[in-house]
Amino acid sequence: MADQPNLPKTDVSSQRKESRVDGFEFEPIKGYPMLNWKGKRPFTSTHYYPAQLKEVYGEPVDGWRNKIYWGDNLQVMSHLLKEYRGKVQLIYIDPPFDSKAEYKKQIQMKNGRISGDQSSFEEKQYSDIWTNDEYLQFMYQRLVIIKELLTTNGIIYLHIDYRKAHHIRCVMDEIFGQENLINEIIWKRRGGILAQSRRFGVSTDTILAFSKSSNYVFNQQFTKENTEDYLDRFKNEDEYGRKFRLSPIVSPSYSPTLIYEYKGYQPPANGWSLSKNTMERLETEGKLVFPKDKNQRIQRKQYLDEWEGRPVQNLWDDIAPVNPQASERLDYPTQKPEALLERIIKTSSNPGDIVFDCFMGSGTTQAVALKTGRRFIGADINLGSIQLSTKRLLNDFADLIKPHSQPELLTNTLNNVSFTNLEVYNVNYYDIFRNPVEAHDLLLEALEVQKIGAGQLFDGEKDGRLIKIMPVNRISTRADLSELITGFDYKAFDRRQAQNPGKPVEKITLVCMGHEPDLAAYLKNEVLPYNLDVEVVDILRDRQDLQFKRDSEAKITIKDTHLVIEAFYPMNLLQKLSMQKENITDWRELVESIMIDWNYDGAVLQPATLDIPEGNNLVKGKYSIPDDAGTFRVKITDLLSESLEIEVKHG
Repeated sequence: MADQPNLPKTDVSSQRKESRVDGFEFEPIKGYPMLNWKGKRPFTSTHYYPAQLKEVYGEPVDGWRNKIYWGDNLQVMSHLLKEYRGKVQLIYIDPPFDSKAEYKKQIQMKNGRISGDQSSFEEKQYSDIWTNDEYLQFMYQRLVIIKELLTTNGIIYLHIDYRKAHHIRCVMDEIFGQENLINEIIWKRRGGILAQSRRFGVSTDTILAFSKSSNYVFNQQFTKENTEDYLDRFKNEDEYGRKFRLSPIVSPSYSPTLIYEYKGYQPPANGWSLSKNTMERLETEGKLVFPKDKNQRIQRKQYLDEWEGRPVQNLWDDIAPVNPQASERLDYPTQKPEALLERIIKTSSNPGDIVFDCFMGSGTTQAVALKTGRRFIGADINLGSIQLSTKRLLNDFADLIKPHSQPELLTNTLNNVSFTNLEVYNVNYYDIFRNPVEAHDLLLEALEVQKIGAGQLFDGEKDGRLIKIMPVNRISTRADLSELITGFDYKAFDRRQAQNPGKPVEKITLVCMGHEPDLAAYLKNEVLPYNLDVEVVDILRDRQDLQFKRDSEAKITIKDTHLVIEAFYPMNLLQKLSMQKENITDWRELVESIMIDWNYDGAVLQPATLDIPEGNNLVKGKYSIPDDAGTFRVKITDLLSESLEIEVKHG
């Protein structure tokens, strides 16, 4: 879609008002503790984290703009509590599965004329490798705060696989209460025969659906898949030629309220399957058949043209994974099909409700929420996810607002209202890394740390000190030290202390991006009576000595009435492609999108020109300047999702 609509610029000054920092105490957990793990600790409160509004697309609809956030989702949700506590109707999350895998994406030049290793590479998107039981603590904290965001009749669907489904089920029993489990859904994500040498092939995932209370939204969904045998039963025709089948009106289980005599016909042993009022209504509609022999049973006419399909059960074997040739495929690791999210969203929310996904990935939840008339909020710590989801949603906006938009895109919307708008925020944003997986390796390399194998408590060694890389793209807190505190070898500490009473039992360096002021002191106090030598390296303060990434470069000129991008050099991408500037014959092969704000206010990007080509199509690179243009802001995003923003003063 090379030609995107010009989205009007809006006043967003009210969105940037500073908010005071508030503390949030959580509701006491009313479930039953079912699972303990090493290092389990309560999560009873959090505090407000500010967010910075960075980009705006489209006008508000009914006073609402959709939102996506770049940042650690625990801090994003802490930010959201201030305004959206108890207001989110449906939450779907597809979190890490503790799969011990690193997920990668193939990066390929567009229309590349250069063959071989120079034109493509694999990039890590995220790592699903955890130390000890930190995975369970990670999920526990996020599920606690998710419960706070849900409405009283809200539902969470958590997508997981066999590795941790049993553990997460216990954690959710504790937080939401066992009585609030709605379903354990089994999704058959693969078909065919998968050969395994010593076990059965795994072709299913589990989706756990929990409600916040017994009063929850549930809209029954139907499927007409695999119903040929069932349709053959509609063999009868009435005087109008309408096909119907006769079915018994027998309750499958005993119910005293359904045991009543009707027109002289005695009820079955378990009772009728219909209430007396319903029975009378169906008789009035001519949909009951009464046999002459009153010892036989009343039957019901079911018309084929009124049949909605089979009610969906908890085994979902009718939704295939994303086909490699499907238009929705974005080549994002672990991308889920839109049909899966459509079923979930239509079942547990209504048009106009807020849908939230804090492990956004490629933005499938947000895209389906948009197409079904829901409002949405999304979050992810990976900048690649933010850029990909933004591009996907902007393409969907353009499809929805076309004069002859596909009718199915507006199915089940609220009065055909589609919320085609978006705000993009950063929470605790530090413009150093866009990919937390890559950040870890870059830091070890930049600090010249000797790496320790994956899955170890520490990341490496340097100059006799053990190095621990703390969470990136956010400040480190005392809570982040629990992995170390629970993972220390205290027997070794005892031995070293006995052998050398006056020396530290361990020398530790914590590498972080901002930190609480008492971080080192807290670690020392928590492991007393041991003597620890703890130092903190804050790369935000000390990064002048480190080379994390090379800035991109571009040459932009104004010719006549056009803005022209003559050259663009994304230096990190070129380095990964093993290419130099001289190898590039067309810079557009390295670009994912170009957005231009023709009247930049100095704070928030509000693009009016969007150049987001599909597939291997290239950006234009030349754009007409509007008559009312002032200061331009040009955002060029490369294939790595890294962006260069340049400000150009008109004239």
